[in-house]
Amino acid sequence: METMSAPLRRRPSGRPRSEDSPASLDDILGAALKAFATQGYDGVALRTLNRELGVSHNALNGRFGSKEALWYATVDWAFQPLVLQLATAFDPTVIDPLDQLRISMRTFLEYSAERPELLGLMNIEGRQDTERLAYVYNTYIQPALAPLKRLLDHLVATGRTRPISLRTFNFVLAHGAAAQFTLGPLARHFDPADPLEPAAVKAHAQLAADLIVRAIEIDPAEFDEPPSRQPQLASRKE
Repeated sequence: METMSAPLRRRPSGRPRSEDSPASLDDILGAALKAFATQGYDGVALRTLNRELGVSHNALNGRFGSKEALWYATVDWAFQPLVLQLATAFDPTVIDPLDQLRISMRTFLEYSAERPELLGLMNIEGRQDTERLAYVYNTYIQPALAPLKRLLDHLVATGRTRPISLRTFNFVLAHGAAAQFTLGPLARHFDPADPLEPAAVKAHAQLAADLIVRAIEIDPAEFDEPPSRQPQLASRKE
């Protein structure tokens, strides 16, 4: 299997051509996202997707020009709202940076529940160093995490949290806390309740955000050196 580290590839130019179709653009891109997230890029056939959408056998080619162009349009459609939501998640009325971090993580997790296929897509694309992966990372993942990185750096600099690499933070949040939304059948083996039920999503997002904060937060009591217990231990041994 060939791997590559080519420069970031630009998505195919031009906007999808609009034509009369029984499927809306959201229907098309939603179905494409599900297909790419479950079958992978190579496993998706436009003819099969056309049939599932109930459109003519050449409808997607006619509208997007190619499977590659459909993939890029699908990724843009799915990731752009996430970047926007994370960029606007910072609340100026919230004073504590740790609360800002919680808000951002909850925002990410709640969007992940709306688009559970995103993690499935990244589980496939993230296994090979391709132009598609470079596009997603440079266009969406890196910009989405930039405000969070600044916040994490600030928390470390002010002594509020332990250092955590952005890579570790990303995988704990995106591929750990968000996993139950994508792996619904597995989640229901643990608990038959629907993990995508709105109240369950909010409760899980709150709990996961709190757990992550607790894991990296520095307790001020850690700076208060307790009296040495060595003499007590020594006296017990005598």
